[in-house]
Amino acid sequence: MTETKIRRADETDADRLTDLIQASSAYHGEYAPMIDGYRVTPEYIARHEVFLAADPATGRLLGFYSLIREPAELDLMFVADEAQGRGTGRELIGHMLELARGAGITDVRVVSHPRAEHFYLRVGAERVGTFPAAGRITWDRPDLRFTV
Repeated sequence: MTETKIRRADETDADRLTDLIQASSAYHGEYAPMIDGYRVTPEYIARHEVFLAADPATGRLLGFYSLIREPAELDLMFVADEAQGRGTGRELIGHMLELARGAGITDVRVVSHPRAEHFYLRVGAERVGTFPAAGRITWDRPDLRFTV
């Protein structure tokens, strides 16, 4: 497991978070439309609970998540390709669940990237259904829930 520092993102992190999303190999090929043109804006960071994981020695961005409180949903969750498999995602999920618990949230929804479903199941989510294809997203997505 890699050592990380998790902190609240601020508006100055918007471009770094966007770059991490756009660099994600999970969204190449058939899944590219999901993030095509997507940007994390300073306004988004100001409105939502956005936390990032960074290497404490270098400051290198390892991943981030965004929790929307009402209704509770893990809106964004990305881990840098080179940090995957090292515990960063598990740490971010643990942090998100603690934040949700402290806010009195009892469950958190995740509409998952199809390839990420197994990760979410391993860290405690359960599948509750399927989110149907819509618009430029032409494939169904796993609908998951964390019980807090």
